[in-house]
Amino acid sequence: MANTTFNGPVRSQNGFQTITQSPTTGAVTVTGIFGATTSVTNLTTTNLVFTDQNHPTTAAINATATATAAQVATGYITSTSASPTTITLPTGTLLGAALGATKGTVMELYVDNTGGASTVTIAVATNGILSSAAADTAGSFGDLTIAAGATGLARFTIMFSSATAYVFTRTA
Repeated sequence: MANTTFNGPVRSQNGFQTITQSPTTGAVTVTGIFGATTSVTNLTTTNLVFTDQNHPTTAAINATATATAAQVATGYITSTSASPTTITLPTGTLLGAALGATKGTVMELYVDNTGGASTVTIAVATNGILSSAAADTAGSFGDLTIAAGATGLARFTIMFSSATAYVFTRTA
């Protein structure tokens, strides 16, 4: 079948599939399914953007600690601590390996301290660099402290400059 160009939305009641067909046997293999339970297979790690807005799993860190790469990879960390808490991010090497990161990989990390009674501070580790665009002052994109209570939400962007090093910036 030839390429088809549409002007307007493409709609289906039963989802969409992407396939490959063997030139020798004619066998059809489904490579992607887009529907109510969307899944995509056979992705490469080159320049991926991780933007899972649903965060089906989260990580709870309620005391000063170094977050594991798996905890950060969930994209959503909660804290309900009654005392000040510092969460140190994993090294660039550990986080990069957990994400399959390469130069150009970007992910968002949300920190939710709405259930906490004290501040949470984020610290970067080896091969984690605070963005030069971010001065660490209250109210700026470099502010690494998250207040407790109703305003205790923060979004950070982690951008990999290589498979083992990242730049960390507060973006909201």
